[in-house]
Amino acid sequence: MSEELKDKEEILEHEVPVEDTEKDNTTESPASDDPVVGSDSEAPEAEKTPEELLALAQAEIEELKTQALYKQAEFENYRRRTIKEKADLILNGSKSAVTALLPIVDDLERALPSMKNAEDVAAVAEGVELIYQKFIKALEGLGVKQIDTEGKDFDVDLHEAIAQVPGVPDEQKGRVIDCVEKGYTLNDHVIRHAKVAVGM
Repeated sequence: MSEELKDKEEILEHEVPVEDTEKDNTTESPASDDPVVGSDSEAPEAEKTPEELLALAQAEIEELKTQALYKQAEFENYRRRTIKEKADLILNGSKSAVTALLPIVDDLERALPSMKNAEDVAAVAEGVELIYQKFIKALEGLGVKQIDTEGKDFDVDLHEAIAQVPGVPDEQKGRVIDCVEKGYTLNDHVIRHAKVAVGM
């Protein structure tokens, strides 16, 4: 055998198989950071005992009872306050109206003595007219307005027909012919219907 062949055989004998080296290189120890299944840190908390659950439920019940008592007391105070406010409104609700009308009463009290001894009827009538206009303005300030009836169509929401006038022209049929008693509204709500005669 030649020296060249001997050298090749020696090289082959000392070579390490490729598969063995790959196996050695790829084999790794498990990472220490990976979680371990079944470790104590991830174990579920122990369930509460029936006694502990009962104590928690009783504490919650007591808290709800306290809240309910507070709500009941608060509602009772609100109810009493509302009743008192309603009573005050009933007793004193007309205060603004009375205050607005008192100056007119004063005017009438001053006019009455002079009317008894007055010889000038026109002056007396003028004085009464002024008091009347002042009274109407006071009512308007309180939200009271007269219902307009002159030449208006009959409206059951505003008018009360107390008479019928037959034989009127066609254009006046179903319309107000005369107002016997004036009607009034308070803040756009009818407080007295106007009593009228209606053409037929």
